[in-house]
Order: sequence, then C-alpha cells, then structure tokens
Amino acid sequence: MWSPWSRRADWGAPGLSTPLDDLNLLAVDMETTSLDPRRGKIVSIGWVPVNGGVIDLSGAGYTVVRGAQVAEDAHVHLLTQEVIDAGEELDSAVAQLRQALQGRALLAHFAALEVGFIEAASREVFGQRPRLSVVDTFALERRHMERMGTYPRGEDLRLPRVRARYGLPRYGSHNALSDALACAELYLAQRGRTRAVTLGDVAQR
Repeated sequence: MWSPWSRRADWGAPGLSTPLDDLNLLAVDMETTSLDPRRGKIVSIGWVPVNGGVIDLSGAGYTVVRGAQVAEDAHVHLLTQEVIDAGEELDSAVAQLRQALQGRALLAHFAALEVGFIEAASREVFGQRPRLSVVDTFALERRHMERMGTYPRGEDLRLPRVRARYGLPRYGSHNALSDALACAELYLAQRGRTRAVTLGDVAQR
C-alpha cells in the first residue's frame, strides 16, 4: 500500500559509477540515547567532508540537538542536560545535515545507526526519507577480514580497534565530531589498501 513515508527525497546522492577520486563523501557520527531510532533521540551530530582523497576540515560541522534527556547517561555523551537544553531544534539540525550531505555519499562506521536516525528525523522534519549512497567503514573492514580468512568478533570491528590496526592515532570516544573525523581517516586508510575504483566497489550492500 502506498504511504507518504514511502517517498524518497533526493539529497543529490552520487551514483555508483562515480570514481573514488571524484567522490565526495560526508563522514557522519551521531550520539543518540538508544540504538533504536524508533525510541531514541539524537543528542549530537558531527560531520566531516572527504573530497576524493582529502579530508576538508573547513567544511566540518557539529551540533547539539535539543530534546533528549540524558540524566545518568551524561557521562557517556559528555554533555550535560543544560548543554542539551540549549541546543538546536531537530528541524534546524537536520536541515544543516541535509545541506552538508547534498551531492555526497554518507560515510559512517556501522552506518545502520546513522542511516536509521537520519531516515527517522527526515520523516519527522520533511515528511520523506532521503535517498542515500552509503559507505560503511565497519562493513569494509569486515569484508577485508573475511577475505583474509579472519572472521571478526564484534570487538574486532569497533572503531578504535580498527584504527589501531591501521596505525592511526587514538581519539577520545563519544564526541560526534571527533568520531566523524576518526571515520574519515579510517576510510582513507582502507581505500589505500584496496583496488576499489568506484563508489559501487565500496558502497554498502
């Protein structure tokens, strides 16, 4: 049955034939109150553009979203309730993210979380889900380890542990902006090891 929620909004996602050297991505990380977008709320969003093989910190962004109740979880998100209450409304935060994602593929580590919350927030704010091209560094690493005959456990695929295997520096966790940067750096390290040529070679399957 047709539903208005089945409509997909065009956010200018690049096609699968786009060469990686020409591919613009946006590394995105979210802090949320739950892993389930049906129940959780977005606490903060961080994003960092990747243009071809270059990280563009001039286009990085970060926003705290009003509405979440963190209570005893404040130490997890490293944000007090006072800071969250002074944050931006969801519609403003999602509009900023949408603008930043225009013409770019979404890049995330374990992208299902970001995709789920982006879709839920987009339905709430715009009445439509976005059409996204997605690159997931979690999935890329899992595929690589399986090709090498190593079958990873969950801990083996956590962002800090994967970065350590590539010799990347350790960052503090649970800050959406630094986690987005960490994901962007990991993607470039992974890309340097593969024979991938186009977005279709690295896109989420």
